[in-house]
Amino acid sequence: MKWSKICPEKIWSILQLRGKSIFALNRKFIWFILIVTGVVVFLSYLYFLFLPWNPPERSQQIVVTIKRGMTPNMIATLLKEKGVIRGEEYFLWGAKLIGVTRELQAGNYFFKGPLTNYDVLRKLSKGDVMTTRITFPEGTRASKMAGMVQEALGVDSTGFMDLVLDSSFCQSIGISADQLEGYLYPDTYVFHLEPTPEEIIQKMVDRFHQMFTDSLRRRADEIGMSVHEVVTLASIVEGEAAIASERAVIGALYLNRLAHRMLLQADPTIQYIIENGPRRLLDADLQIDSPYNTYIYAGLPPGPVNNPGIQCILAVLFPEPVDYLYMVANGDGSHTFSYTMEEHLKAKQRFDRIRQEVNRNH
Repeated sequence: MKWSKICPEKIWSILQLRGKSIFALNRKFIWFILIVTGVVVFLSYLYFLFLPWNPPERSQQIVVTIKRGMTPNMIATLLKEKGVIRGEEYFLWGAKLIGVTRELQAGNYFFKGPLTNYDVLRKLSKGDVMTTRITFPEGTRASKMAGMVQEALGVDSTGFMDLVLDSSFCQSIGISADQLEGYLYPDTYVFHLEPTPEEIIQKMVDRFHQMFTDSLRRRADEIGMSVHEVVTLASIVEGEAAIASERAVIGALYLNRLAHRMLLQADPTIQYIIENGPRRLLDADLQIDSPYNTYIYAGLPPGPVNNPGIQCILAVLFPEPVDYLYMVANGDGSHTFSYTMEEHLKAKQRFDRIRQEVNRNH
């Protein structure tokens, strides 16, 4: 074929076809490169997401505190500084990949290697935090509880007591009283990072409501007592009864004294108002002018003198069917109960003689 016979239009059409073929090949190649690059990047992120980070020092235990309000970037920086993760970028990308960026929870976390970024993210998103366990014994006063939560949880004891004594706060959480003494149920509680005084108190009051059931409230109505009166008397029983078998007897004794319009003369109410108690009571203590002084004022004191457990509440609601009006401590936690003042004085004289003999021998 002679070149002279090839028209320009044919040459141009041939060049266009070749150009399209080259462009198509280039486009396929570019897509191939992009896909391969994407796969490599994705696999590399997966590698660092699931690769255990295990530097030599990771055999030690690491505790990290994630505070409320920390952003994912702040958390990543802290974890890297503590040696929990290798780098921030892969950690943050992993959080996006598995959809937990907004689910990282505050708390005290315990780490011990080897751990992957995925392990750390899963722990933080589940809120698998270290916890603090506190046990409040039956009969613990609110002021003592305040010191315990400050020591164990770092919660300001003054702020705690301010709420305990706030009548408006009492009403807001379902307690019809001027203060929460008596309604902070003594039990073992588990708390997470930095609970507020409100959260702690709410948990304890919720436990009180759970224990003081509707059937117990109906029982209180049956015996003509309000919930507040039951809890108040139960706190006195809690302060007196060192032996479990005596609780319902002591509950009956005080109910009998109330029925006979006698002064309760309950030592736990005096211990509540003295300084530096509990201690051995003096005659002067019995003369303190306070509505809580049941040696002076008739009836129940204005409110509970500690936080009683359910057994002492039951001792008031279901007392022993006895007619005792008096009791004297035997010095070993038990009491001698009496029906009459004459019997009571004899029991008291007997105990005084025993105490004098013990003092002489020492």
